[in-house]
Amino acid sequence: MDDIKENSIHHMTVKICEELNKSPHYNKLFEDIQKLVITPSVKAEDFKNSLLKAMQDNGLEAQLKNTIYRFVKSKKKEVNSYDAFFRKCQIHWDKRIHKSLNSMCNELGINLAKPRTTSDKEEISNKWTELSNYEVNIQKYRPVYAPKDFLEVLLNLKGPPDEKCTEENSGWQFSQIPLKVKNLGDLRSFYSELSRGEHILTATNSLIMTSSFALFEEERISLGEKVLSKNYAPIAQEFLKKGCPRCLRAKMWTLLLGSDVRDYELKYFQMLKDHVLQYDLIIDKLIIKDITLTASNDDQYFVFEDVLYQVMLCFSRDSEVLKNLPSQPAFMQVVVKGKTGTSENNTTTIVFPPSGVIPFHGFSMYAAPFCYIYDNPVDLYFSFRAFYLRYWHRLHRVCGKSQGIVSLCLQFEKLLQCFDPLLWNHFKKYNIPPLRLVIKWIMRAFSGHLPPEQLLSLWDLVLAYDSLEIVSLLAVAILIFRRDNLMKVSTLQNIEAVLADLSSIAVVPLLQMALMKDV
Repeated sequence: MDDIKENSIHHMTVKICEELNKSPHYNKLFEDIQKLVITPSVKAEDFKNSLLKAMQDNGLEAQLKNTIYRFVKSKKKEVNSYDAFFRKCQIHWDKRIHKSLNSMCNELGINLAKPRTTSDKEEISNKWTELSNYEVNIQKYRPVYAPKDFLEVLLNLKGPPDEKCTEENSGWQFSQIPLKVKNLGDLRSFYSELSRGEHILTATNSLIMTSSFALFEEERISLGEKVLSKNYAPIAQEFLKKGCPRCLRAKMWTLLLGSDVRDYELKYFQMLKDHVLQYDLIIDKLIIKDITLTASNDDQYFVFEDVLYQVMLCFSRDSEVLKNLPSQPAFMQVVVKGKTGTSENNTTTIVFPPSGVIPFHGFSMYAAPFCYIYDNPVDLYFSFRAFYLRYWHRLHRVCGKSQGIVSLCLQFEKLLQCFDPLLWNHFKKYNIPPLRLVIKWIMRAFSGHLPPEQLLSLWDLVLAYDSLEIVSLLAVAILIFRRDNLMKVSTLQNIEAVLADLSSIAVVPLLQMALMKDV
């Protein structure tokens, strides 16, 4: 048994070393260690121990530990006998998306990709920090799909062929999907700090802030600064479980996500910008249309419109996203003809879409809340990208993993039936699938639905527990909170009206109430 464990550790160590060697920051880390070796603090007679001590004193040990921690987080694998089934469903969905995109191109008489004209390139370059003034006609463009379209795909999942699916459940609920999800007892154990009702720092109206809250916030700030001084991601993760002061959130998230911006990231962001300037993709119009329909029309986010254009256009060009997604989405090779670079007539083949992601209606809202945390677009970009690769991609792809959208929907249904069978039967009586009411919340992790500070408290918890299950739990808690009004109405339109305004929702108290509730 010990031999197996030792071999497993050795295999993991080799993998980590290989990944570290591929990291863009490897050369800088290696160079820093070389410089450290020649300092007086590293003794030849006790090389190993003195080097480790010197690395610890100079912060290199924490940097190395954080790299390993993030690698292990990103490489977590789940064994799921239904992976092939869900992968097949996602491939089918990808084909439908690409078909819809091609149909739009044919209908409008445009190409998926083409070189930008010199005048267009100059206009975007000159207006890069104020792209809301960039003149482009997006009237004829439409989102490729919306959350309700994706829900239809999910509701039509029949489960693997060997599983029984009754006619009663088909197309209405997820009980036919044979996935294991956490029940209420599991969630109480997993979110133990919340279920015990412990004091957690959360957003509070400054006009009604009490002296005890102000004192608790000061204590959290003091402790948070000590955590940051240690520069160790697992400690930061534990710290977030009790809430994060607004003034420390940017540093805490950057530490946890490993999204520090150095010379490499600055050059990489410039490369993405250059790609935006060089090629005109249909994705650009979809992004501009999406921001126009969502963030630009939202009282909480319209001021960040220009930053969002920069971030989302660069994201659409990022091949690292395609490379690092656990299940690679469908993409195609597109031949771009015309003047590119210094050549008058050139033919270039590019991957389309470069990031592997075709935005849906509301996609830009994954990035919008980061505008409240980061002032610099480059800092914002790399934290948003890290968050997307760790969490958000699971919310709009057919995935059977425990953190995937299918499991979250299944968990939502089971929790609602557990918490309030009468409310569940009320929805069933009028043939209103509860998921139809909450899919837009779950798919966007409540972005654009909750007030920004409440939303960021929720996302603090996603990072703290490294889990998206808190999203489906909150969706259930909101329905329970509004149950009296929901029980009085019987049409989809009226039920949606009851749930339309979430501005009064206090995330942490509501989650605590749900986890502490007797069922």
